Amino acid sequence: MRILVTAGPTREYLDDVRYISNASSGRMGYAIVQALQQAGHTAVLVSGPVSLTPPVGCEFHAVESTDQMMQVCQELFPRCQGVIAAAAVCDYKPRQRVHGKMSKTGDPIALEMIETDDVLAAMGNTKRPEQWIVGFALEAQNERENALQKLRRKNCDWIVLNRPEAIASESNSVELLDALGNVVASWAGTKAEVSACLVEWVLGQLAVRNTARAGLT
Repeated sequence: MRILVTAGPTREYLDDVRYISNASSGRMGYAIVQALQQAGHTAVLVSGPVSLTPPVGCEFHAVESTDQMMQVCQELFPRCQGVIAAAAVCDYKPRQRVHGKMSKTGDPIALEMIETDDVLAAMGNTKRPEQWIVGFALEAQNERENALQKLRRKNCDWIVLNRPEAIASESNSVELLDALGNVVASWAGTKAEVSACLVEWVLGQLAVRNTARAGLT
């Protein structure tokens, strides 16, 4: 299969030198790419700015802003069988970007923020019946409820629930939810170990699904 993976943060600029972002390291997404490659699949990596080197052999697309990630994913997703969306995309951006560099004035400033476009929801809205989506939800309260709402709102098949302590860490502890809200799997360990387990589980479920569909034809 040809599988799209998103990883890392996005940046939303206040002016030409300052930006809003988050502490995502991209480790989870890059580890997922490696696990997919080891399983014999083609990985297409769309990554925000991180300090990691793209895995050898993957198709790599570097982006910076949420708009750029949206554009690239919309171009790539139709040519992929599925997506694992591990990127930590900025939810908000400044309404207006200042050209040049804002200077200190000694006075407070008010910053108006607007929501960014939803990259995962856009892919969910265009998903064909044979395609599949694994989303990620980082939640700090009402974790399972919020993750399930995100899964349904964005038309995911499964969603990985992780928590804020996973950001910038080399380890992770996650739960995998299905569309009924069931916790169908959970893993803890290094991000490489968790990614390998996630990929193995998803590929196994897809094999079962494809066998069932073949039996109906």
